[in-house]
Amino acid sequence: MQLSSLARRDSQADLAGRLERARQLMDAAYDEPLNLDDVARVAFLSPHHFHRQFRRLVGETPHQYLTRRRIERARELLLTTELSVTQVCLAVGFSSLGSFSTLFRRFVGAPPTQFRARVVQSLGVPGPRPLLAPIPGCFARAFGALA
Repeated sequence: MQLSSLARRDSQADLAGRLERARQLMDAAYDEPLNLDDVARVAFLSPHHFHRQFRRLVGETPHQYLTRRRIERARELLLTTELSVTQVCLAVGFSSLGSFSTLFRRFVGAPPTQFRARVVQSLGVPGPRPLLAPIPGCFARAFGALA
């Protein structure tokens, strides 16, 4: 194998490692205000080169990746907590409720309040905690919860 092809392969592995480090930063700090310069700096790349290489390797731009990650976390919070939509919006790193609601609808297919209500209703759970296991009727009767 030629020296130039070995160097190119090492360079590609190094680039992939640096891009992975930047992706890990976005996963860990999705709730903080991140910009392209900050994330590119972690990968030791210029912002434009980082943007191009990240999109080539991951299949979406850094902004799209971060937005998707934030929306995924927002879905979890809406289903497992009683936080208001505004609190969820701020907890996942958005600063605008309007932008959050628009993006949530685009990714999920429904606005946050409708998403939460629809899932809660479909599971027959009386609150926003559908991931909790239901209490068996015999147990509830034994402790006087059911008449």
